[in-house]
Amino acid sequence: MLDKQKAAQVFETVRKHSSADGVELLLAGGESALTRFANNTIHQNVSEEQYVLSVRSVLGQKTARASTNKFDEESIRRAVRASEALARVQEPDPDLLPLAEPSPDSHGPPPPSRHFAATAALGPAGRAAAVGKIVQVAKANQLTVAGIFSSGQSVQGIFNSRGLAEWHDETESEISITMLGGDSSGWQKANSPDVSGLHPVAMAETAAQKARDSASPRELPPGKYTVILEPAAVLDLLGFLFPDFGASALLEQRSFLNDRMGTQVFGENITIYDDVYHPYQSGPPFDGEGMRRRRMQLVVRGVARNLVYARHTAERMRAAGPLPGVGRIAATGHGFPLPNEMGEAPMNLVFDPGPPETLKTVGQMVAETERGVLVTRMWYIREVDPYEKILTGMTRDGTFLVENGAIRHGLRNFRFNQSLVRMLCSVAAMSAPVRASGEESFSMVVPAMKVRDFNFTDVTRF
Repeated sequence: MLDKQKAAQVFETVRKHSSADGVELLLAGGESALTRFANNTIHQNVSEEQYVLSVRSVLGQKTARASTNKFDEESIRRAVRASEALARVQEPDPDLLPLAEPSPDSHGPPPPSRHFAATAALGPAGRAAAVGKIVQVAKANQLTVAGIFSSGQSVQGIFNSRGLAEWHDETESEISITMLGGDSSGWQKANSPDVSGLHPVAMAETAAQKARDSASPRELPPGKYTVILEPAAVLDLLGFLFPDFGASALLEQRSFLNDRMGTQVFGENITIYDDVYHPYQSGPPFDGEGMRRRRMQLVVRGVARNLVYARHTAERMRAAGPLPGVGRIAATGHGFPLPNEMGEAPMNLVFDPGPPETLKTVGQMVAETERGVLVTRMWYIREVDPYEKILTGMTRDGTFLVENGAIRHGLRNFRFNQSLVRMLCSVAAMSAPVRASGEESFSMVVPAMKVRDFNFTDVTRF
């Protein structure tokens, strides 16, 4: 594995060959391995170790980047020369700031350790043993299972000619399980830096139960229903919100928060943070320019309070003059590597569902529901209206009718058209938040939600 000391040596080679006013090095990569299974058997096992170095050169108000996955001196020299040649032919950028300096403080506690020896040491035999147990559950339930079990470790680092040197390493593990019956399916997915936080047999049993219980699905007419969204379903919907909390999106009039900052956007029970230091989160405590990430209150009791900023976006926002409802304007450590068209975004979203005594489990939500629909997850989600955040997509892998406080039977899947803004004004209950994994968004810390009047527009044929 590449470590900080070796990375610093690579940066010294970059500096030796640089003739720019300033130079920045990004390093990312690591070891990754994947065991894939289908039809109740392992059919693929792959592993690789790869790193990429990316050099950004600054020449006056011009900047450009070049990358390579080769670390010999000649390849590094070529990347440096390419970045300088590209920078020379750029148009000057009046918003370009000098390279970031080392942060005087961390703006918060150090993040918890996210590198676990057991995860780093996990090999194909360990993954295969876990898959064997998953397959046993499938066979015991006369089902067919498919999925993946991946593990690895990664590093991210940034160095520049103003003395900045930031480094982060973490381990990763993930399991995804789909149980298949004749006309039904069940699904579970989870990831964690600590492989001991994954429970393959329990996940397999839950997926198998969903596949059994959703067999011979019946059709329910489209309409507005009370829905109970499991955390994966919540995650994949709310992932469409996060870019809009970047200040660049507001400045460029592409955020649903335009003309809504400081107002009651969601219900009073909705509070959202961005917090890389949360124990369920992952990722480095610094952004693409090496700025330390701040913990940010984005929404407090339904009111949009703050945005996140890259360094240059904070300068642009100050120059634009005061905007109604916009909180403190300052770099928050949420920028992406320059140059980029995105600006910034919160990447460590955490929902605070309120006092523990108000929280409900999914089982309790079901027990308190006279008539509704339980949704395991969503897929094929697309944005229809970016200002009202209307999304369309479909349910899958476990959709159930709830009547008189109990799950009655499986349902054919629905297509939905639903505004996230209206949805988050209609949340009747939430569970304790968990680190959720889905297919349409990055992982975040979210609860299950019981939502009134969720809009199903059609029934699918499966």
